[in-house]
Amino acid sequence: MTDFKHWQQRAEHQRFIDKALIAGSPHQARTGETFTVVNPATNAVLANVAACSDAEVDQAVRVARQSFASGPWPHMQPKERKAVLLRLSELILAHREELALLDSLSMGKPVMDAYGIDVPGAAHVFAWYAESLDKLYDQVAPTGPGMLATITRVPLGVIAAVVPWNFPLDMAAWKLAPALAAGNSVILKPAEQSPFSALRLAELALEAGVPEGVFNVVTGLGEQAGRALGLHPDVDALAFTGSTQVGKYFMQYAAQSNLKQVWLECGGKSPNLVFADCQDLDLAAEKAAFGIFFNQGEVCSANSRLLVQRSIHDEFVERLVEQARHWQPGDPLNPASRAGAIVDATQTARVMEYISEASASGARLVAGGNQVVINGSNNFIQPTLFTHVSPDMRLSREEVFGPVLAITPFDTEDEAVQMANNSVYGLAASVWSDDLHRAHRVAGRLNAGTVSVNTVDALDVTVPFGGGKQSGFGRDLSLHSFDKYTQLKTTWFQLR
Repeated sequence: MTDFKHWQQRAEHQRFIDKALIAGSPHQARTGETFTVVNPATNAVLANVAACSDAEVDQAVRVARQSFASGPWPHMQPKERKAVLLRLSELILAHREELALLDSLSMGKPVMDAYGIDVPGAAHVFAWYAESLDKLYDQVAPTGPGMLATITRVPLGVIAAVVPWNFPLDMAAWKLAPALAAGNSVILKPAEQSPFSALRLAELALEAGVPEGVFNVVTGLGEQAGRALGLHPDVDALAFTGSTQVGKYFMQYAAQSNLKQVWLECGGKSPNLVFADCQDLDLAAEKAAFGIFFNQGEVCSANSRLLVQRSIHDEFVERLVEQARHWQPGDPLNPASRAGAIVDATQTARVMEYISEASASGARLVAGGNQVVINGSNNFIQPTLFTHVSPDMRLSREEVFGPVLAITPFDTEDEAVQMANNSVYGLAASVWSDDLHRAHRVAGRLNAGTVSVNTVDALDVTVPFGGGKQSGFGRDLSLHSFDKYTQLKTTWFQLR
């Protein structure tokens, strides 16, 4: 698995599923339309995939509704659904190389990141929610004599899940695992740049014993298939991870249709605060580089704003420039590559536009800033660092979704907190300090769903992930995720 040639040979023979999966069967779009999926690391066409629209979405919703209303899945005992989801977790691991390769080839990430992090992470999420099923208890209300009131969690019904391209398999697992565990039927719409691992996951789910029609995948463009799901009157809830603008569209779609629940996990511009009392600046620099350069910076919670106390600013920037040298992009199939390709030419151009504008606005480029050509593709961007970034610059305010870090000095704790919170986003933040009082105090003042202290982007299935403000309000992971896919039902017994 660590050999470059091994991955190249596997890629030559990889199968790419090019049709939607509805009711357990492959479906082409009725119009015959397709969209092209390209490997951004080589610009080679991987497949032409069915471009589903209203007709296929409507069919998938009908199938999902039927499987929920009359199928066995929501009526299984918890231990029975648990067994199926545990088998699915095992199958994900059994097909680890294939799933890693599908995500690497379609969106450009290093294959070893997909193999070592994403795929086992997805398998773990399915296993964790499977194991939770027979450990959840309902409630009995404190009523008076002769009365019994129970409060139970029941599945919502038909769930639509719309996921992004940066972590195709993981984001699908984060939504599918709790939704399926709760007994719902699900329609997954993967991003058009990276549909293959979702389609393969659906095949594996059937093999694991998920009944036909319970887990469907509709492929297509966001403005067609995604919009159709958002507007469909028989979808009970829609869970979305992606840009803030698209999240706003889904809120509008819900209002225009059936007031379906919409759970949003959107963008971010996460601040990383480094105080002078941080004793291990080498570790802080190493983690700061990871926080912005991992996955080519295509991470919603990426620590893309670095706020450094002025007394250590220059020293810390020097350490960070050295760390950036370890994140140069390379062929994603080369196990030595820590960074791969940007997902497509459009996103590459967008990132380069931010770099050009930052330079023109007075920010000082201290590392990177250029595209790199590898395998004939120029969808590779050097790890890029800017100093002298004022809080009013676009680079400090807007989500770049690329390997570009904005560095700004601060003098006081209050100034640091004010700058950190001066954002329309509120997804994540990091604080570096060896003063326990300061770390606790600052963490409490930051407007973020997750605050990582003396690390960056801390994450685990046991804790919720999500934010506030225009980062959305949904929560993935942890037992709290069940809140999105179930509703509380009160049953009152008046006893004789």
